[in-house]
Amino acid sequence: MSPKRIRLLIWKEFKQLRRDPLLLRIIFAMPILQLIMFGYVVAADVTHLPTAVVDLDHSAVSRQVEDAFAGSGYFVISAHPASEAAVRPLMDTGAVSVAVVVPEGTEAALTRGESAPVAVIVDGADGTTSGVALSYATQIVQQVNTRRLAAAGVDTSAVPGLDARVRVQFNPTLRSLNTMLPGLIGLICMISIVVVMSQAVVKERESGTLEQMFVTPITPAEYLTGKTVPYALVASAQALLVAVVGVTWFRVPFNGSIWVVVVGLVLFMLTVLGLGLLVSLVSRTRHQAQQTIMFLMLPAMVLSGFIFPLESMPSVLLPVAYAIPLTHVLVVMRGAFVHGAGFGDLAGPLAALAGFAVAVFGAALVAVNRRLKG
Repeated sequence: MSPKRIRLLIWKEFKQLRRDPLLLRIIFAMPILQLIMFGYVVAADVTHLPTAVVDLDHSAVSRQVEDAFAGSGYFVISAHPASEAAVRPLMDTGAVSVAVVVPEGTEAALTRGESAPVAVIVDGADGTTSGVALSYATQIVQQVNTRRLAAAGVDTSAVPGLDARVRVQFNPTLRSLNTMLPGLIGLICMISIVVVMSQAVVKERESGTLEQMFVTPITPAEYLTGKTVPYALVASAQALLVAVVGVTWFRVPFNGSIWVVVVGLVLFMLTVLGLGLLVSLVSRTRHQAQQTIMFLMLPAMVLSGFIFPLESMPSVLLPVAYAIPLTHVLVVMRGAFVHGAGFGDLAGPLAALAGFAVAVFGAALVAVNRRLKG
């Protein structure tokens, strides 16, 4: 390979990028906008759910229940229907997502030492939200009951039964963004890099400059290197920018080694750059390249473990999931950010990413060689 020819190719790519200020703004602004959008929207923390309280008891206990829900931060009391039947129309219109029903005679039953059920009705249209809301509501009712017993002088610790001592490792607050954002870094870099890179060659083919370049003494390896290096530098700046904004803006803790993240992202970006270049080489038009990228990215998002855990997938889909590079970079990023894992702990996914990078660039090299001979 000729360093001079590679240097000229790299300079040519940078000049083309500089001539397109809109593309430059998209390259650096799009990842930040995506991070902020995904960071606020994708997080699974459920707060400020509109809630209706049906108070049929009108007692101190019912007021304690309502105050507990209102003060939790998870629920906002937005309606006081007169009956349980009036809850359905409110849920149909989306006015409320949760309803708490305190039946008549609740306080009297508790005074007699009897159990008094409190009904919690959740709109099940959103399975994730309803499941989290039910968990929160159950905890709040249990807390109200515990406080009542303590106020009455009952030693709740003396009541026989199992005592579950729950301890959450790595993410004690169960803040979903702490596990979501490390994955977002890989996902956003993939989206922005592969879209830009997939247009790199097909744009030259449409303008007629690709054929002119292939009659020069440039070798396939030189062409790949010259095409990849500029976008690799841009991709590195993107990843650094997204990571810094994620840690500083969203206050996501970082518990691992920065070098693990760097190595993982470099291997992943090389894979994504090679994939985008390969798509650009085999596509005849920009529209065809865009359609191919969309076809590849949708399964990557769904099957990588970013949205749904791999453990819940059918076994027949697991080989497909592990054949997606995003799956392995998610393991690396979450392992470094949340678990504080090192190179030894993440050797498997790092090796997989290295294998993907070699395979994709090998395929791109073959495609360029065929194009030169054709």
